[in-house]
Amino acid sequence: VHTMRATQGALIVASILNMILGYSRAWGAFAKKFSPVIMTPVVCVVGLGLFQIGFPQVGKCVEIGLPMLILAIVVQQYAPLYFRHIHERTTFLFERYSLLLCIGIVWAFAAILTAAGAYNHVSLKTQQHCRTDKSFLISSAPWIKISYPFHWGPPIFTAGHSFGMMGAVLVSSFESTGAHFATARLAGATPPPAHVLTRSIGLQGHWDIPGRTVWCSSRFICISRKHRATWINKSWK
Repeated sequence: VHTMRATQGALIVASILNMILGYSRAWGAFAKKFSPVIMTPVVCVVGLGLFQIGFPQVGKCVEIGLPMLILAIVVQQYAPLYFRHIHERTTFLFERYSLLLCIGIVWAFAAILTAAGAYNHVSLKTQQHCRTDKSFLISSAPWIKISYPFHWGPPIFTAGHSFGMMGAVLVSSFESTGAHFATARLAGATPPPAHVLTRSIGLQGHWDIPGRTVWCSSRFICISRKHRATWINKSWK
């Protein structure tokens, strides 16, 4: 509980930093100097930082994790090129919903292996990682759960947590700026100007504060990203 309260306080401070960078238009001034040479390494470093989380999870159940990894690469990189000749909408579907498609296919594959008895004679640890009936995610989840403000308790503000989260916010702002350009390309819009970028970074912090203050969750981050995607499509055409 203490860790959640400290994280909550650090997220609130980080959201305020987002608002300062955005609404002061400082991020727009920095964004003018951004280029693919700068943005690509930053986004790659963010992805590399997740390797220590992702690949150990893949190794816990190789027969499920490895097909998921290969299928995701094939569906995202090669399937749109192959099915483009059938209908132009297939490229749109594969670019936007490839991950959901891969999750559904691999989950069905894991369910077939479970029903066929492929994990009946393996260790208990392997069963917990590979079987679809051992996690009890659905049965253990409540049907209705209503969050209420500060259910972890009041936030705790510490310098160590706050400065660490502020560094993460700067990296996240770089990633969000790159996402703006990528979304603009997918939407067929012109590249976002500086004033749109700086406004969106400010809104990111503005909409994250309610979620982080009350629930300490990332649900408002998702809403903010959808809001920014809509903003990109409509704001500067």
